[in-house]
Amino acid sequence: MRRFLIVLTAALCWSSVVAAQVPGDPISWLGRISNAAHKLNYTGSFTYQSGKNIETSRIAHFVDANGDEHERLEALDGSPREVVRNQEEVQCFLPDQKLLIIDQSSARRSFPARLPQSPAALGEHYRIRKGEVVRIAGMESQQIILEPKDDMRFGHHFWADVASGLLLRARIVSDKGETVEQFAFTEVNIGAPFDKEKVRPRFSRGSDWKVVNARGNEVRVEDTGWAFRHTIPGFRPVVSVLRPSRAGHGESYHVVFSDGLAAISVFIEPLAAKNHVQSGMSASGAFNIFRRAIGDRLVTVLGEVPPQALVRIADGVEMRKR
Repeated sequence: MRRFLIVLTAALCWSSVVAAQVPGDPISWLGRISNAAHKLNYTGSFTYQSGKNIETSRIAHFVDANGDEHERLEALDGSPREVVRNQEEVQCFLPDQKLLIIDQSSARRSFPARLPQSPAALGEHYRIRKGEVVRIAGMESQQIILEPKDDMRFGHHFWADVASGLLLRARIVSDKGETVEQFAFTEVNIGAPFDKEKVRPRFSRGSDWKVVNARGNEVRVEDTGWAFRHTIPGFRPVVSVLRPSRAGHGESYHVVFSDGLAAISVFIEPLAAKNHVQSGMSASGAFNIFRRAIGDRLVTVLGEVPPQALVRIADGVEMRKR
């Protein structure tokens, strides 16, 4: 009996320590989730679901003694694909095509790092509340719900490990409550020691590989010759770069607007005279896409946002008057 009381007392004390460390308000939870994705070591497998499409990936994320992040993401379905990140530099290996694409971390956030580092501002455009506590990948997780205050963005549901704050599941929902896309860990190991081998590229680039530098040259939006007259509250430009066009004629301009969760990409590229572009809305997986021609330029606007948000941005794109 005495041993039972000792064990019970120890359990209650540990529960008190954990409760003292776990934030009570949902905004603090978002900060904890954001911090965990960047500061913790973790390895595991997760699924991505959009419509009937389901893909499985393996991830290894480590932080070295200097606080630098190293990550390796490997697709386990379909053609071999591997993404290796060291801080902001991203290398995407496509061995079937013998192609290596070098880029930098963009505004679109990958799982489980779905939140901005300063999420407090999200409360201006989302109603944020706590949901229920459920088990995911064998762990107790707290649900945090973000409901949009307008029709220009989707809702977001997050489930985070109670003990560490690491995001275990993330879901985007439409205004009808339907799932647009979902990420979810099926198994995860949190707190493993740094293992450099687990974040090395599995594929080696041969002499016959093509290397594409997709980073582009940073440029101020005001210096591009393009204006965006119809803005969406809360969305601000976070990426603005010039790149060689895919057709090899002239330059293409890429700008990303984000509210910290949702991101809208705008591509403005030369339009070949022989190409007829069908303007209008389409979709690819969880992404809505809107295209329109402006003179000899093709404007493509895409993002995981409602169609009306893309139309608003696209309708406001125009050349600056000189």
